[in-house]
Amino acid sequence: MAKDKKMVEAITSMEEDFAQWYTDIVKKAELVEYSGIKGCMIIRPAGYAIWELIQKELDRRFKETGVENVYMPMFIPESLLNKEKDHVEGFAPEVAWVTHGGGEKLQERMCVRPTSETLFCDFYSKIIGSYRDLPKVYNQWCSVVRWEKTTRPFLRSMEFLWQEGHTAHATAEEAEERTIQMLNLYADFCEEILAIPMVRGRKTDKEKFAGAEATYTIEALMHDGKALQSGTSHNFGDGFAKAFDIQYTDKENKLQYVHQTSWGMTTRLIGAVIMVHGDNSGLVLPPAIAPVQAVVIPVRQDKEGVLDKAYELGNILKGFRVKVDDSDKSPGWKFAEHEMRGVPLRIEIGPKDIEANQAVIARRDTNEKITVSLDELEAKVGELLATMQKEMLERARVHRDEHTYSATTMEEMLDVAENKSGFIKAMWCGELACEEALKEKAGVTSRCMPFAQEEIAKTCVCCGKPAKSLVYWGKAY
Repeated sequence: MAKDKKMVEAITSMEEDFAQWYTDIVKKAELVEYSGIKGCMIIRPAGYAIWELIQKELDRRFKETGVENVYMPMFIPESLLNKEKDHVEGFAPEVAWVTHGGGEKLQERMCVRPTSETLFCDFYSKIIGSYRDLPKVYNQWCSVVRWEKTTRPFLRSMEFLWQEGHTAHATAEEAEERTIQMLNLYADFCEEILAIPMVRGRKTDKEKFAGAEATYTIEALMHDGKALQSGTSHNFGDGFAKAFDIQYTDKENKLQYVHQTSWGMTTRLIGAVIMVHGDNSGLVLPPAIAPVQAVVIPVRQDKEGVLDKAYELGNILKGFRVKVDDSDKSPGWKFAEHEMRGVPLRIEIGPKDIEANQAVIARRDTNEKITVSLDELEAKVGELLATMQKEMLERARVHRDEHTYSATTMEEMLDVAENKSGFIKAMWCGELACEEALKEKAGVTSRCMPFAQEEIAKTCVCCGKPAKSLVYWGKAY
C-alpha cells in the first residue's frame, strides 16, 4: 500500500507551499511538460483534453449569439502596429519581434501577435463600407506570444492558447451591449461549466486594456486567497476606427466611424480550475470539463468474469465519458492515479460485487462511497455527476464569500491585507493617486468595480474624500 501512495506523497501540501503544490499537480497529473524554450509549455493530452472541452462549450455559446469564427495571420508589420499609439505602448515590453526571414534581414520587422486588434482593424477597413455590412461579430481561436519575465504553467506563459473576439458595430450603444453580453456569457460559463463563481465588474482606468474606452472583467478567488482575472471584455469606442479609418455610410448617406469591441479567455482557466477545486491528492475536475467523467476499476481482475463485467459496465455508461482501467497496476495504485487526475467518479467492481449485483461508486470531491445496484448504475452516475457539478460551485462560492472582507479605513485595509487572504471591499474616490497608494502601502490592486454596487462607507478608504465607487481589491496572479 505504501507503494500505491507514492504518487500522492509526491505532491507538496497546499498548506505548506501553495505555489509548489500547484506545480506538482500540473506535472504529476501530466497536464503539461516543460519545453526546451524557457517560459513555454507543452500541453499534454490530459491538459489539452480539458481545453478542448472548454473550447467546445465556449464556441457553442458564442455561436448562439451570432459569432462567426475566422483566422488571422500570426505576424503583424510594425507600421500596422504603430497606427494605434496607446495600444502599442501598452504592449511594447511584451512584444517578440521577427527581424530576419530565410536568412535575410526584413525590410520591415514584424511582431508575433500579442493580440490581434490591429489585424482585425486593417481587415475591417477593407470590408466595411455601408451600414448593411454591420455588425461584424468575429472570433478566432489561436495562440499569442507575450515575452513574460516570470512564467507559470497555464497562469502565465510566453505562448498561450486563447480565443479573441473582435466586433464592429454601427453605434456606441450596440458596442456597449455586445461588450456586456460577452462578459456575462463568460461569467455564466465559468459558473455553470467550471463551477467557479465570479465577481463581474469594470476595471479602473489604470487597469483597463491599452487603447480601450472601458474594460470589463470577471474575477475569481483562488484557494490561497489570491484573485485571478478570468476573462475580459473591452469596449473600444471609435478610437481604433479613427486610427485605421474604418468608416461606413449610414442610412442618411453620411460617413460614420464604427464602434468596436474585443473579448478573450485563455488556457489560464485550467489553472483556475486547479487552484479553486484541487486538493492535496491532486486535481478535482468539475464533471462538465472532465475528459473522463467516470472510471471503472476491476478489483481482482484476474478472477474469472471480473474484467468482462467491467467492460459491460463501461458499455452501459457509454453515454458518459467513461474509461475502463484494465491495466495490470494494483487497484490501490489505480485509485491514487485517477484521484490525481481528478476523475469525478470511480466505480469499483469485484467478485463479491458481481455476486451481489452491485458496484461501489466513490466521489472524487467528497471521497464519499456509495453502493449501487447495477440495475440503477447509469441513472445514479448521471445523478451524482449533476450533484457534484452543483455542489462544487456552491463550495467555491462559500469559500469566496468567507474570504471576502470589508474595510472602511486605511487602518482596516492594512490590517486585512497583512493578516488575511481574499477580496477586500472598500470605497474609492476614483483618483489614481489613491489607487497607487493602496498598491504601495497595502500591496493590493484594484480587481474591479462590481456591477453590484454597495455603499459600505461614504468616504474613500485611502484619502477620506467622498467615495465614488465600491471596489474589490486584492492580491492577484
